[in-house]
Amino acid sequence: MVSNLAGGRPPRHRVEPGTQLGALEAYAAQAHGYLSAGGEQLSQLAGLLRPLVLDSWLRSLRSGVDPMDVLSERGLRGADLQRYRDAHALAPLMPLIDKLLVQDAARAGLVVALADQFGRVLSVYGNPDRVAAAAEVGLRAGDDLSERRIGTNAAGLVVRTGRAAWIHGPEHFLHRMHQITCAAAPVHDPDGRLVGVLMVAGGVRVARPEILALVKATATAAEMELVLTAMRSGRADAGGGQAASRPAEARSLGLEVLGQGQPQLTIAGDRVPLSQRHAEILLLLAEHPEGLGADHLALLLDDTDLDNGTIRAAVSRLRSVVGPTVFGSRPYRLRVPVATDVDALRAALDSGDVESALRLYAGPVLPRSTAPGIVDIRDELRVRLRTAVLASRDSGVLRRWTSGAEGRDDAAAWAVYRASVDRDSPLYAQIEAKIRVLDRRLGADATRMQRFGS
Repeated sequence: MVSNLAGGRPPRHRVEPGTQLGALEAYAAQAHGYLSAGGEQLSQLAGLLRPLVLDSWLRSLRSGVDPMDVLSERGLRGADLQRYRDAHALAPLMPLIDKLLVQDAARAGLVVALADQFGRVLSVYGNPDRVAAAAEVGLRAGDDLSERRIGTNAAGLVVRTGRAAWIHGPEHFLHRMHQITCAAAPVHDPDGRLVGVLMVAGGVRVARPEILALVKATATAAEMELVLTAMRSGRADAGGGQAASRPAEARSLGLEVLGQGQPQLTIAGDRVPLSQRHAEILLLLAEHPEGLGADHLALLLDDTDLDNGTIRAAVSRLRSVVGPTVFGSRPYRLRVPVATDVDALRAALDSGDVESALRLYAGPVLPRSTAPGIVDIRDELRVRLRTAVLASRDSGVLRRWTSGAEGRDDAAAWAVYRASVDRDSPLYAQIEAKIRVLDRRLGADATRMQRFGS
């Protein structure tokens, strides 16, 4: 069945137009040999994989993903999946996606998968035989394709990086996915947040540039439809719709979730400490002004599937803290503005004010939280801030970053910092000494990593 998805035969080592697939397959297969050997052989990976794939493999290793992982029955299924899919922001876009992508892909013998912003598959479309073959390698509705769960794959890379990607054959971290090629592109909402992933899967034909271009074009069309929907909704609100229905006693709230301290809520000038769970819920609702169904909120809070009763109880307790008029239900959504330090940090980054962003960044978002939705926000902010710091090449900004917990052991940041300082300055020698310490430490860490699989 797997070979059926790949087009009826295992992939051959040959060159496709514009893509050196034969060499890519051979090198990736060799890399898997080193991966299986473990130990010092892991140092050979860098010369065999595309940089994007290498970085993903290393993250997969650190996450403890087993390359020989077999298909499990974990995932969202049945009525729970149907409710989650129907309530998702991409649901209204399916007629458009079907017209632009699904119909042509199915006729060509390819499979189209639609996933949410966390990599959970919402739907799989195509010829029934090919859909069944896709299910055998793990492309099933309700399954989690995130990188932390199954390692390197196209949808997981899009979720991780926010950029379109394709993964061919043995570039996949899991052996059970070696006979397929996938191309995926992100779908963003009008505020620029990732809301879903479009992916085409099949044989070597999927590696052709025109396939990825088609997926990206469909994702762009979906994004434009979301913009038009938001504009229409805005006009309805201005005419006395949902915005006019907000209670007159509504108050603005402030939420602080950055750093190691206890989360804080500001209500009418008074600061109120929040539990981690209550802070998680408030932040997630602030990040999703369109609202979250109980199933969706449960997935964002815990990927082991919280039941709806637990969610209702947590929201009820939070209402006793913030007041009964702050939330609406079905879906859960905020009825009052909530200003978060996360939004303030994003605004500073959007304006290019890196110095202000560093001042606002008291530390990671809810650092003790393991909720998938919070982890994604935390990773997004840290990556955006670090990228802005390195791109600034400003010695003052770099000094502040490398003196903090996030940048203290950031070898790349120290290297950029060194380049921003005059070689004759005493500071240059101090930075050089720090880089040498990091080099020795990273060498020791690499040796420990190489024990994987031994």
